[in-house]
Amino acid sequence: MRDTEGEGAGGPAATEDLLYDVIRRLRPLHRTVVRAVERELADTGMTAGEHALLDALRTEGPRTVPQLARSMGLDRQPVQRWVNHAAELGLVVTAPNPAHRRSPLIRLTAEGTAAIRGVQQFEATELRQRLADLPSEDVRTALHVLDRLGEEFRHLANGSRVQREETDSQGSRDSRGSEGSNGNNRSNGTPEGHDDRPAPPLLMHKGRSGE
Repeated sequence: MRDTEGEGAGGPAATEDLLYDVIRRLRPLHRTVVRAVERELADTGMTAGEHALLDALRTEGPRTVPQLARSMGLDRQPVQRWVNHAAELGLVVTAPNPAHRRSPLIRLTAEGTAAIRGVQQFEATELRQRLADLPSEDVRTALHVLDRLGEEFRHLANGSRVQREETDSQGSRDSRGSEGSNGNNRSNGTPEGHDDRPAPPLLMHKGRSGE
């Protein structure tokens, strides 16, 4: 980290360095969470990617593979592999899509719902025990910062720019909820082909939803 001695405590350089520190921690955090979730899933037959898939379906409801890939920030191919394996395990099924005949909806089965609920109940218990000292306001601030970073880096990856007033109007944003907004491709997710790593398992979504 660059030496910022002499800068104001809350000045631009200090904020920039803090943001760099957040970004530096994301990849090791992602790897650590994946390892923890894979250990937790060892006896279930699921992978960390399939955990993320089931979580997305439980949170968002039935979705097509392209929709899932966009919301998870991944290529379609790994998501399709997870769907195929989850279907073999009886955790998901395909259903007709009235909006697009050739792109079926993927939905959880009763077994899939029970599986992800059981996993997330265990995760929620672990989070409460291990992170009980974290105030909820700190967690909300962390979510806001991560949402902002994610949005800005999506724009950088897409080669697009947004007006500052658009990104500051609500305090936090959901790229899926801004479809059709000023042609800035904010609902398009990350371009396909850039990343085939598993989406970060949505370990923290349990705490966000309050379920």
